[in-house]
Amino acid sequence: MRVVSGSAKGRPLKSVPGTGTRPTTDKVKEALFSMIGPYFDGGTVLDLFAGTGSLGIEALSRGMEHAIFIDMDPKSIETIRANLKATRLESQAEVFRNEAERAIKVLAKRDVQMDAVFLDPPYRMKNADDLLQQMHERSLLQDLATIVIEHDAKYEYPDEFGHFSCIRKALYGECGITIYRYHLDKPETQVHQVEEDHHETTD
Repeated sequence: MRVVSGSAKGRPLKSVPGTGTRPTTDKVKEALFSMIGPYFDGGTVLDLFAGTGSLGIEALSRGMEHAIFIDMDPKSIETIRANLKATRLESQAEVFRNEAERAIKVLAKRDVQMDAVFLDPPYRMKNADDLLQQMHERSLLQDLATIVIEHDAKYEYPDEFGHFSCIRKALYGECGITIYRYHLDKPETQVHQVEEDHHETTD
């Protein structure tokens, strides 16, 4: 596992010890960032259920100014810090050990808003849309923020809910990617077309 592109391109990233995490493969990561970037001109990214921190670190490497990493696993927190040090991106990052819903409440008190959010919860969890709704209610998202959910390919998130409209869906083997755009003043109904990609992968 490595940083695919940007200022830290090619730097190796550590995996979390044990078998509890499911890191995003480099192939999926490269495809994902080609859909949402591939590069950024500043902004703040939230990496929730961060695991190794791979997605948030990739976003920093590609131009995001600041990243906030959240995970409950102490080993994940250690791994994220090690990977930030290895990529020399520590000064642009904050790392917190916390549960997702509590982290959202804490961040809301800081008056911070996200330009992008990565959600990679355990595949058994199917409530990422609930978490996004909480972010909306607590004003954690910039208008037109990009939200990426990585999930079990067998599970399908809605094309539209609340202030979120799906702009892209992709399948990579057992991994599904759903990308939403956040609309602060979204009308009650909105006509949009969702692009869907299907890929086979052996990673």
